Amino acid sequence: MSFRGQVLFWGAVLAVFVLALWKLGEILLPFVAGMALAYLLDPLVKRLERIHLNRMLASLLVIGLFVIAFVLLVILIVPMLGAQLTAFIDRLPATIARLQALAADPSHPWLSRIVGAGARDADIGDLVRQGSGYLATFLRSLWSGGQALISIFSLIVVTPVVAFYILHDFDHMLPTIDNWVPVPHRETVRRLAHEIDGAIAGFVRGQSGVCLILGSYYAVGLSLAHLNFGLLIGLISGVITFIPYVGSLTGLVLALGVAIAQFWPDWTPILVVAGIFFVGQFLEGYVLAPKLVGESIGLHPVWLMFALFAFGYLFGFVGMLLAVPLAAATGVLMRFALRQYLASPLYTGAGPPPP
Repeated sequence: MSFRGQVLFWGAVLAVFVLALWKLGEILLPFVAGMALAYLLDPLVKRLERIHLNRMLASLLVIGLFVIAFVLLVILIVPMLGAQLTAFIDRLPATIARLQALAADPSHPWLSRIVGAGARDADIGDLVRQGSGYLATFLRSLWSGGQALISIFSLIVVTPVVAFYILHDFDHMLPTIDNWVPVPHRETVRRLAHEIDGAIAGFVRGQSGVCLILGSYYAVGLSLAHLNFGLLIGLISGVITFIPYVGSLTGLVLALGVAIAQFWPDWTPILVVAGIFFVGQFLEGYVLAPKLVGESIGLHPVWLMFALFAFGYLFGFVGMLLAVPLAAATGVLMRFALRQYLASPLYTGAGPPPP
């Protein structure tokens, strides 16, 4: 097949994939979630295989333990989080009014110099309502694409079943897919697939561990600091840490806003809340991320943030699940294309000698 024919073929494949993702997002979501779960749990199954446990039994054991842990987590945590979320929403107008009153207080000239007179006199409520509207639109897009995952049936039954069968058949799937690759390009495709797997594994598995550790740390730390809704804010901060920089900054701003409204004019607890996040950032940047994620995963934070927001807005929750692997694959392919270009006569200017 000529180069033009290959471009047309893979362009058509990409168009069909995007169309199917757009039209069948709600149906595909439990299956995509099952594939993501299988990818995360595959290292555990391989470890059980090393101790001579049958792969089917290893897959069943890992999936069973995951479902049990998830159900226990839901039973223990969700009622508490639901109560805090309800209270947070009920007290949000009072918190905003308190912050606006502090910003408009003439006895705090240092605050006027920081935010400026125009910002101090502005209606913070309008800004918050606008931001809430944007957030609500984004969440509605996630909800419309994530109803199948959120439902009990999909979450408890379909997703684990799909993950189990993928884990069980994973060793048979890879050789089959490998045999579909054209023989002349097989080594190149294998090398690119290995790079893509390294980028995805380095971020998804490592960053999931970072989110779990930081979420637990923030939740416990803020709760011990007696911050209102500390458990809720801490867990949210940990989960959003999956998006580099955005999660930590969002958690810091939210926690400081609640702390100022709750503790002002006592500076000590406010500084304690800020210190909790600064320590968390130190742990993430110098301990957790280098150990769990690695120094080089091939995904630039800006590219990752764009992919998560874009895919989440366009395709809902299934888009967010696919954002990281697709971004990693695109990055690997773009670097491969750049290497090919730099080695080509088009860049070097070298060509066949003149007759």
